[in-house]
Amino acid sequence: MTMSEIESEPTESRAETAAEEALRPHAEQAFADELAALAAADDRPRPARWRLSPWAVATYLLGGTLPDGTVITPKYVGPRRIVEVAVTTLATDRALLLLGVPGTAKTWVSEHLAAAVSGDSTLLVQGTAGTPEEAIRYGWNYAQLLANGPSRAALVPSPVMRAMAQGMTARVEELTRIPADVQDTLITILSEKTLPIPELGAETQAVRGFNLIATANDRDRGVNELSSALRRRFNTVVLPLPATAEEEVDIVSRRVDQLGRSLDLPAVPDGMAEIHRVVTVFRELRDGVTADGRTKLKSPSGTLSTAEAISVVTGGLALAAHFGDGVLRAGDVAAGILGAVVRDPAADRVIWQEYLETVVRERDGWKDFYRACREVSV
Repeated sequence: MTMSEIESEPTESRAETAAEEALRPHAEQAFADELAALAAADDRPRPARWRLSPWAVATYLLGGTLPDGTVITPKYVGPRRIVEVAVTTLATDRALLLLGVPGTAKTWVSEHLAAAVSGDSTLLVQGTAGTPEEAIRYGWNYAQLLANGPSRAALVPSPVMRAMAQGMTARVEELTRIPADVQDTLITILSEKTLPIPELGAETQAVRGFNLIATANDRDRGVNELSSALRRRFNTVVLPLPATAEEEVDIVSRRVDQLGRSLDLPAVPDGMAEIHRVVTVFRELRDGVTADGRTKLKSPSGTLSTAEAISVVTGGLALAAHFGDGVLRAGDVAAGILGAVVRDPAADRVIWQEYLETVVRERDGWKDFYRACREVSV
């Protein structure tokens, strides 16, 4: 399609085409049919400006079957009570902090909560060590500022400011990576529900429906610890690692299947045996003990999270599709596992070699996996 053809298309058509062609559509785009079906079937009370009731939001995340037979796929596999607490928090005046080790689906849950509650998950501030105060408050269009001075027209609202004005859900990712003085910009917003604009002698007050979801990693607590004043403004929900291997396999297979369809990769069912093995390796090294509890293991420096398992399997499927016979095999995931486990070349390589020789080598039915891992570990 040429640029002239694109420009001549209706705006709605261009938006639909862009969503279909996007490598990773936003949650509200990817699951638009499910959200619409839930809205049609939802007859329960909804908080102000919510697209769905709290019950429907929880159903969207956890999955279920509607009275008309529509199947809602699970977005989060874990304790139901965690999702219920997160959803009800957003229905109150307290902000939500999703806390957990890397790879526990904090960003994923945050995005889907915002999509279900507000129909828009894009009001996002990505936290980094260089995040400025303007990313949370507001900035200025300097051309207009120099020409006409401070005015509403020259002001550039942040995603948080826009969410306040529209009664929507804002998201702040990796809150503990943001400098402490910038973090504290949120205190007035979350306590007074207002954002002062001293340059104009004005303010933006949050309208009903506004709330904020932040995420933070357990391992990042020492980067920029939250002040006690800010922490009090949040209701903290800890997202745990999957409780069982079966649960983690289910999460990995579902997510890989979604990614695979967008990348035209082989079907996941053909690789379930390797998914089981990847999850087993990750869980054993992460827990420091084999699945049967008989052998103690040393844990490497990496997190070996569910998200990393998804990445390893997706990379393996790509290898199988483009350089193999389309079936996921041990050789397709071996290099990915090595890269995930051996982050510290000195210490982690010793741990990996010991695991291969004392556990993998002796395990029935894992000879092909052992050989593949040995080949890439040399």
